[in-house]
Amino acid sequence: MTSNALSITPEQNQSSTLFAVPLLKRIKKEGRREFTEMQQAFDLLGWGNLPDELKIEINEDVKFMVQELKGRFSSCDPFVKRRRESVHYWVSSFQDGICSLETATKVLKVKPL
Repeated sequence: MTSNALSITPEQNQSSTLFAVPLLKRIKKEGRREFTEMQQAFDLLGWGNLPDELKIEINEDVKFMVQELKGRFSSCDPFVKRRRESVHYWVSSFQDGICSLETATKVLKVKPL
């Protein structure tokens, strides 16, 4: 009688492994490059020493500030302007010791729609 049970160790598909390795290497390389670029942007803004929790909340804002400075797009939207003013205000307040890290991250957290 032959067992119809599945094997405990499934066969590895060699072609998918070969496909995934270069892709994962590219993702890793791009991630490092983006991290370095973002850290430079934070340093140029004087925000290099901010705690990671706060950097995470404003990461997208800083990324789009950099893209706009590079000339990739221009934003004249009043809501974008208010968000940037808010980011600057709360980061400055945190750096000056006016508010806590918890308050700054809570206020700057983007609420989902």
